[in-house]
Amino acid sequence: MIEIKHPHDLKRLRRLALATQGLLQAQPYGAGLVGARKAINHLGYVQIDTISVVERAHHHVLHSRVPKFKPAMTNQMLLDGEVFEYWSHAAAFLPIDDFRFSLPYKHAIKSGQTHWYKNPDKKLMGELLARIRSDGPLRSRDLETNTTKRAGWWDWKPAKKAIEQLYMEGDLMVCDREGFQKTYDLTERVLPSHVNSTMPSMDEYAAHLLDQQLRCHGFASLKGLTYLRRNTELRKTMKTLVNERLAQGLLEQVQVPSGEFFVLETGALERRLPRLNDRMLILSPFDNSVIQRDRLKAVFQYDYQLECYVPAAKRQYGYFSLPLLYKGEFIGRMDSKAHRKTGQLEIKLLHFEQHSFDEDRVIAAFVEAITHFSHFQACDSVSLATVHPKQLTQRLHRALKSLE
Repeated sequence: MIEIKHPHDLKRLRRLALATQGLLQAQPYGAGLVGARKAINHLGYVQIDTISVVERAHHHVLHSRVPKFKPAMTNQMLLDGEVFEYWSHAAAFLPIDDFRFSLPYKHAIKSGQTHWYKNPDKKLMGELLARIRSDGPLRSRDLETNTTKRAGWWDWKPAKKAIEQLYMEGDLMVCDREGFQKTYDLTERVLPSHVNSTMPSMDEYAAHLLDQQLRCHGFASLKGLTYLRRNTELRKTMKTLVNERLAQGLLEQVQVPSGEFFVLETGALERRLPRLNDRMLILSPFDNSVIQRDRLKAVFQYDYQLECYVPAAKRQYGYFSLPLLYKGEFIGRMDSKAHRKTGQLEIKLLHFEQHSFDEDRVIAAFVEAITHFSHFQACDSVSLATVHPKQLTQRLHRALKSLE
């Protein structure tokens, strides 16, 4: 077992985490559509989220890693049969070659496990399936009526619940998207013929997750390997598999200063890693690198919570604060909103953690990052309200004024 005690060793572990996430290199997967395809294949999933105060999470994640990425490319990959939509630990775009690993959860839902809805309307599901089989793909908007739609998935009318249940059970797939308007079709008509659709054994499923996590994270905790998957058998199988690979010398354990244990491929910490640079990245709260909050805190000492679900009076950093990554450290967070009609990116709060850093370099890196980020939001101006620490306020205002 490797004990991480020296700051240099911890920095190397962090570099391994960030390099395997594609966050240290300028274009680790290439650019444009080709790069986006390779990025999803490497990461294993990109989480889909509805919040749109800035560009949505699934686009933001790819923008952070793929130069010349455009939001329309996500749906293009869906139309081209290179990715598919389903549930990972959350709603996600997944590589089409991983389709068979969505089957255990689909089978569980079909066998009675509840995802969103208890007691699904089987009769209505059958009617919808028959309609799609005879009439072709069905858009979610085709099910809308003039009735008031209240907040929350659970308030969808029966037809929407039924079509979502068919999707979760695997009878339907999303074949097209316009924003959050989905089009559903029969799985056999959507799934490319070359894709393996055999049900994996539990051993195969565990091995897939372990290999995927080590590929895209560099190291993983036992809890992280089955992150948010409520499957007791899978967790037991994963523990057995990890112990087997440890005994075979294929994996080794590392312990970080907080006491947590992680497993990684033997010799992974000795690999050549990309050097740190002066580039700052503004990440999504749903970015693959930060979504496992316990891991983030244990490895980076970065205590991060998304506060859009917290009552406004209790928020510390704002509704939708975005992590700021600089030189291998999460050095701050930014709460912002894109006003697309006026083309203004409003920074409500820019907060830097208590790190010792070269202020000139950090400000220069932030200005460069916010320039790229605002263009991604289709905004041509940036406003800044509150800064912490306060003494950086005037310098940041001057630096941002140069963008006008």
